[in-house]
Amino acid sequence: MTTASSSSSTLGPAPWRQSFLEHLSAMPATEFTLGTVRKIASENGGSVYYSPRARTCAFRGLFAELKANPNNTADLNPDLYESEMLTFTTDRRMDKVPELFGLEIGGKHDAGDQEEERLKGSGGGASVEAVFWIREMGTQWRFRGKVYVLAPDVETSEEGRRVIDTLKERMRRKKSSGSGGEEWRFSREITAHFGNTSPVMRGSFRNPPPGVPVALPVDDDRLRLGQQVTDLNDEVARSNFRLVVIVPDELDVIDLTDQARAQRWLYTFVGEKSEPTAPGGVVEDGWEKVEVWP
Repeated sequence: MTTASSSSSTLGPAPWRQSFLEHLSAMPATEFTLGTVRKIASENGGSVYYSPRARTCAFRGLFAELKANPNNTADLNPDLYESEMLTFTTDRRMDKVPELFGLEIGGKHDAGDQEEERLKGSGGGASVEAVFWIREMGTQWRFRGKVYVLAPDVETSEEGRRVIDTLKERMRRKKSSGSGGEEWRFSREITAHFGNTSPVMRGSFRNPPPGVPVALPVDDDRLRLGQQVTDLNDEVARSNFRLVVIVPDELDVIDLTDQARAQRWLYTFVGEKSEPTAPGGVVEDGWEKVEVWP
């Protein structure tokens, strides 16, 4: 199955969704801090230590809800679904990608052929945190959950199909979408996100390998800085472009607009469960909400 179907979620919109979208609209640039964990193996492979990593990413909207853009010539999926899953894009050659897959780096695990092949495809599943500090609203949103990488093989590989099944569970069919008509495809969504970036941004996926010393020769003359890509099927750029989706399971929101009465809420995804587990908890549309002291 390569399309979204009836296996999508039957829950309603998350209770925090509308406030989050309103807060995002107040930001001059929708950026967030992505926190990951880097697993570093010792040289002999006998131990692993964990090192935190953080970087600023551009938020690319909620998954399955890419808006029409007059500068985007890619075909968009039909407007059938919505979700509370966060998206951003990255280059598969970036240091963060092994962290998104939860792979060990260094020692006997460094640059193994099997792991290199795995990183070229769809997958992921590591735990991450995405933090939005929305200064204009005096509110911080901290999303925690699993992260998944969508590569060109998302509809053809076994791992890609597993990712699709995971994401479909949290996609919600819009009540106004009707039935029949054109299918919603994951491969089309990747291309649409690629087309939604500027030609210069697309060209960055034809840059020399990130993190490699500039003193070393670049063994592919197609790779250089400052390129602009207008072909949405550019072989080099598309081989490096990745759409990344965060599936949130926890949300920590703190409102600091009133310093004398700051408020904080914890949300936990509970799915079809209807009974709260925490004192003062309330379950609504798959999320348990608890107000806690800030």
